[in-house]
Amino acid sequence: MILGDLGADVIKVERPQGGDESRGWGPPFDDEGKSAYYLSVNRNKLAIALDLGDPADQAVLMGLIADADVVLDNFLAGALERRGIDAGELLEAHQRLIWCTISGFGPNSDRPGYDFVVQAESGWMSITGDPNGAPTKVGVALADVVAGKDAAIAVLGALVARERVAAPLAAAARRLHVSLARSAIAALVNVAQNTLVSGRDAERYGNAHPNLVPYELFRAADRPIVVAVGNDAQWLSACRALALDSLASDPDLATNAGRIAQRARVAAAYAARMAERPADFWLGVLRVAGVPCGVVQTVREALQSVGATARLGIDPSVPGAIRLPPPRLDEHGAVIRRHGWNAFRHAAAERSGE
Repeated sequence: MILGDLGADVIKVERPQGGDESRGWGPPFDDEGKSAYYLSVNRNKLAIALDLGDPADQAVLMGLIADADVVLDNFLAGALERRGIDAGELLEAHQRLIWCTISGFGPNSDRPGYDFVVQAESGWMSITGDPNGAPTKVGVALADVVAGKDAAIAVLGALVARERVAAPLAAAARRLHVSLARSAIAALVNVAQNTLVSGRDAERYGNAHPNLVPYELFRAADRPIVVAVGNDAQWLSACRALALDSLASDPDLATNAGRIAQRARVAAAYAARMAERPADFWLGVLRVAGVPCGVVQTVREALQSVGATARLGIDPSVPGAIRLPPPRLDEHGAVIRRHGWNAFRHAAAERSGE
């Protein structure tokens, strides 16, 4: 979908029986029976249903591959080869083709990839949630999202590399593998580096930060508020805005390392002061002081700040445009079979009434 938002022509190939499983991941469903989950990631695509075990349908697929810049697949290892579809052979036959496989655990694993399992095994859940509670997953399928963005980046990098060299890229350079597991572990970033540098396993801090203090959630008199002090100047500004003069003048707290050493003291002082007034009051004084802060919004509140519709989802986060709504199963099958990639031109003509 990201590549489609950026302007790529994308054909989604699904099995005829039921298609993409996320079509049934509801409720909620819209008035056409499309699940909200499916709607969230399938705009800017044409759709065709193909039975990869059927010679005629496989011929259609091979014709599409022959004219494609990029193939993305999410099959388990060996599944396509058992149907006579070999990425390596097709890359040799089509020397401009780029092929990216997104899997759960890499090209040598036959484990299916599900976000929840990956969040558990990647270390995410061990650092998420209340320190005294159970390990907790992130509230969205973030391992799926990160892997999808990694795949888009990898594809764009391969396209640039393909255009920069005079001779065709070797097939190995055009064969990309992205896995949920590797993307999730890479996304540990500073938490992983803390462990590598210290030799100690990461702890769970709830809404606090392992490397910055104060950088956490506090409860104002009416609703939760977060304060994100990212440097020593912001620390002084925050303490002065909150009239916590004893903290601002304490040399032991002048640096972030000193504040980490007295994390509990700092957090307790901030929590007590925040509880005295409503969140809007604290937002006002902290923002005037240049201290990063915000209230905890609901999803409905957050969506009010962006363009978003029930049919087309949230406006692209990358520079791009929404051209097509998420398709019905095999919605464009007939026109794709007749016209191949030119189906986009025909679909555009139909939309404009030509």
